[in-house]
Parts: sequence; C-alpha cells; structure tokens
Amino acid sequence: MATPATPLLKDQLDIVIPTIRNLDFLEMWRTIFQHYHLIIVQDGDPSKTVKVPEGFDYELYNRNDINKILGPKASCISFKDSACRCFGFMVSKKKYIYTIDDDCFVAKDPSGNDINALEQHISNLLTPSTPYFFNTLYDPFRAGADFVRGYPFSLREGVPTAVSHGLWLNIPDYDAPTQLVKPLERNTRYVDAILTIPKGTLFPMCGMNLAFNRDLIGPAMYFGLMGDGQPVGRYDDMWAGWCTKVICDHLGLGVKTGLPYIYHSKASNPFVNLKKEYKGIFWQEEIIPFFQAATLPKGCTTVQQCYIELAKQVKDKLAKVDPYFDKLADAMLMWINAWDELNPSGAAGAAASGTSK
Repeated sequence: MATPATPLLKDQLDIVIPTIRNLDFLEMWRTIFQHYHLIIVQDGDPSKTVKVPEGFDYELYNRNDINKILGPKASCISFKDSACRCFGFMVSKKKYIYTIDDDCFVAKDPSGNDINALEQHISNLLTPSTPYFFNTLYDPFRAGADFVRGYPFSLREGVPTAVSHGLWLNIPDYDAPTQLVKPLERNTRYVDAILTIPKGTLFPMCGMNLAFNRDLIGPAMYFGLMGDGQPVGRYDDMWAGWCTKVICDHLGLGVKTGLPYIYHSKASNPFVNLKKEYKGIFWQEEIIPFFQAATLPKGCTTVQQCYIELAKQVKDKLAKVDPYFDKLADAMLMWINAWDELNPSGAAGAAASGTSK
C-alpha cells in the first residue's frame, strides 16, 4: 500500500470513529492512520473502558464528556447510535474530517493491492467537482481523464469539493427489507470510478466511509436525533446527506461519490434494523420530496444560515408528518448554537467559498 513519505494533510485532518467496543480494527489501518489524530466517540455505557492499540494519537469522549462540554445542548447528540460521531466533527479543529465505522477494514483492489482509502478521499477533496454539467468520463480531474468534447469551457474550472462519499465491498449498505430478501448478497463489484453528484440530485449518504471539508460544510454534518429515546434509527447519515446536498447546491459546492472502497466486515441484524427503520421507510416518501423542493434564500451565504433556514422549513413542513420532526428541527438549531459556541471563529459571519449558480 503506497503511503507518502510525508502523509497528506497530516496536520489538517482528523479521523472520527464512533464505537462501543475495543478498537482492535485499527491494527489493520495502522500504516495509514498512525500519522493522524483520532477522535473517538464512545457510544453507550460511559463506565466501560474502550481500549485503543498503542501508538495512535487520539482523544476519546464518552457520554459524560459530551454532557460536560455541551451542558443542556448535549441533548442534540444521539445516544446509543453511531450518530454520536457528529460530536467528533464539532470538537475537531482541523480543516478536514474522515469518519469510518469500526467494522470497516482495508479493502483490496482487483489486482490484490491494499486500498489506501484515506489517500483517495484526500485526492477527491483536493480536486474540484463538476455539479453543473455531467462529464461522461466521470471525474475529469483523475489521472488519465479529462473533459470530453462538448463540455463547456466556462464550467471546466469546477467548484470546491465539500464531500467525498466512499463505498464498500462485501456487505452492502442495504435497508432491512433488502437485507431480508437478499441475506447472502455481497458486493464484489469494484467500479473504478468517481463522479460528481449533479446539482439538484439527492443521494443516500452512508457515514461508514466518508470524508468532508469541515471548513466548507461542517455545520451541516449533523446526524440528527436517532437511537435511544427516538422513534427512528439508521437514518442519521442520510439526514445529514440530504441537508448537506441541498446546502452544497445552494452555495455552489460539490459532492463526489465512488472510490475509495473499504471492506465492510459485518452485516447488522435485519430484524433489529427493521425495528429501527420502519417509520423512516414510510417517512422518507415525504422527506425526499421535501428536500427535492427545498430552496434557500439568496441571503443565506453561510452554512449556518442555510442550516437554520432548513430547520425552519423542517418545522413548518415536516412536523405535520410526525411530531418527531418538530423535535428534530429544534435539535438542528441547538446543534448550530453548540457548533458556534465551540467554533467561534467559524460562526455564522464567515461566508462559504463556493459560487452559487
């Protein structure tokens, strides 16, 4: 596995990991992760000790720490759900974030070589996106690719990339009904492609192999209210993805999906998942049209302003679907308040660096 002599973005990137168990999986990632700072968010019982292999630079937060740091605003951080990872996004002071689940291992490409997922995510984030006109060779900024004939020269500069969404070999990211009807299905297709998700198009974002530019889009990466005490689970990363995509489209930022792959080692229980998801499966038929129709005022020029406006629209239009969305909208506002308290230099005054189209 190719590891640069000086790791890319060594002092500009944090790796955020939500977990309920010892982090033995880090041994497989040692050559890639050991040069970076880890933020570990321990879910569940804070009295349990999570063991981290020696040699890693990390900070670890449990529920007691979250309560102490955020006070009453800690209620916006999910409990007993991997959505708690977004607390790590909030306390990070780095420009970039990579987040990965603790059941994800290093994958191999079709030639049998280990995939340096972090290096590929960084490459995705450091090259522009092209959301306004689709390039049939996918990402024109990859080695060996370019813009095809007929691509407007006025759009070839692209826009800043805010999100790099990676994929998974072995266990696909399926919902419970699909898991139940395809219990033995495994993803063995390695597609050597990266593409920009077009403006106006939503996607189901998965948080298990995800990187983003925290400076550009961090305040929108709120994984919602899930898990303990909430009527729904397993929609945390998708909620963040829908909010993020609407805001990226408004601010002129890009989202890439495709490479890199990780190896997802464990299939979660489909019956447990169904219990968590079943309301979301009904609600998403209302949620998706809501986000597809959502527009933000031109006066919203920062992520925080956009997110506050989106929270207002959630309260106005989705609360009639279920009272949960009224509670979620309040939590979205609480999240932004907490973010700005911990990140005063990045509060609502700083404009995003994209260009609205």
